Parts: sequence; structure tokens; C-alpha cells
Amino acid sequence: MTRKTRRPAPDGARAPAAPAPDGERIHKVLARVGVGSRREIERLIAAGRVRVNGQPASAGQPVRPGDRVQIDGGATIRIEAPAEPLRVLAYNKPAGVVCTRRDPEGRPDVFADLPRIKHGRWINIGRLDINTSGLLLFTNHGELAHRLMHPRYHIDREYAVRVYGEVERAMLERLRTGVLVDGEESHFDDIAVGEGEGANQWYYCVVQRGRHREVRRLWESQGVQVSRLIRVRFGNVMLPTDLRAGRSVELGGLLLDDLCALVGLDARSAADGTRSRRP
Repeated sequence: MTRKTRRPAPDGARAPAAPAPDGERIHKVLARVGVGSRREIERLIAAGRVRVNGQPASAGQPVRPGDRVQIDGGATIRIEAPAEPLRVLAYNKPAGVVCTRRDPEGRPDVFADLPRIKHGRWINIGRLDINTSGLLLFTNHGELAHRLMHPRYHIDREYAVRVYGEVERAMLERLRTGVLVDGEESHFDDIAVGEGEGANQWYYCVVQRGRHREVRRLWESQGVQVSRLIRVRFGNVMLPTDLRAGRSVELGGLLLDDLCALVGLDARSAADGTRSRRP
């Protein structure tokens, strides 16, 4: 699945920059705040869609604290120093909460539960629909977020699913090998039987893509109903059993190193030399 280039940070957003006197290359700074991957930003620059202080940006151009960046004449991103160290949060999303920053219906959103961040902003690594609960990761590092969401890295997303209906062995085999969902073939990368019996059985299902409502739609394609859905793992990060709904915990140490290694990033230098402490 091809991801579209992300929208710029909202008006007034602040992009952390390295404190070097010569500045830091613009594509690195914009990637960190979630505008897109470095390659995507380079394409935007080549197309003349990026301006710095009102002038067209050039490839590899350095930006410094105080500079203002615009994409397609839209929201302004202000460059500030110092840069924020690489951070990742594991959050236990409750059902009934949305993953958007601004919901037109006024429903509660996940960002209201997160700790304040001094520079930059929290970027959600994928989404969960309003009725799904469980593990959701956030980071202040746009490149890490982009890679963890990109299908080419094959990151596992594991869900605990309570299914209502009769499930036969042939159905599980179809779900592993592939079925048509809305005209497109989809499948689970793994399925394991969990607790329960009869018509209310739990299963543990793994997918490696972040398609909208994919887990629900796969089961519903077989004529059964998902009565509860909880994400319990993303990559190497498990949902902590003692993490209450609506709360978050910051990742550090080997867990953070391994998460970055899944997508080819070094946690100690992922922020381009600006990482000064470990969470």
C-alpha cells in the first residue's frame, strides 16, 4: 500500500533544529516532525513546493533557528533549537477515543492523555479505530514514525480478537492463505487460538499492514462478528499488563534500541546527533 505524503505540521508548529551554527539540512528537520520521509521531502523541494522564509528551498539547504518553512503555501513550520531527544511512548488506548487531533464531532482524542512535550509534537505511529483498544505508539521523530508505518519493513501488529460465531478449521486456513475483502486479497500472517469456548472464542491474529479496520473486515468476510478487539503488540513492543487504559509509559534501553533496529535506525543517532539523553 503506497502512503501519501503527510500534511505539514499545523500552523504554529515548531520544528527542532540542531544547534550547529551552520544549521541542519531541511529534509532532515522536516522528516523529524512528521512531514514525510526524507526522500518524499526531497521530491517536494525539487517540485518547488517548499519555501524557506518566503524563498524557494533548494536541495540540502540548511535551516536555522528562527527560519520559517512553508509547503504548498500552507501552514508555517518554525525552526527552533534545541532539538528534542528521541522519545517513544507506549499508550493504552481506551475504546471510544479517536486518534485524530481535531475531531469534528468533539469526541475525546488520544492526544489529550499524552504528557506535554517541550519541542516538536507527538506523532502517532499508525491508528486504531474508535472501537479498538490497546497498544498505540507515539514518537517525536518523524522518520522513525514513517518507517514503522511503511509496509516494506513488515512490522508485526498483533491483536487479541474475541469472535462471536462458529469458527471452523477450514475458515482459519482461508484467513491464513488469503480471502477477498472489498475486492482486494488480504490475510493474517499468523493466527493462534486463545481462551474461551463455544461461540465466544479469543484468537491472536498478526497482520503486517496498517489497513483501515483490516482485522475486523477479515473476520466479517467469513460471516462471524468481532465483539472485542485489542492490539497487544506492535513490532517488539508488547502492551504492558499493568498499563491502565488512557495511560502511557516511555520506552527506553534495549526495548527502544530494538524498535529502531527493526527499521534500520540507530537509536543513539536517530535524531542526527541531537540525542543527548536516554529516557
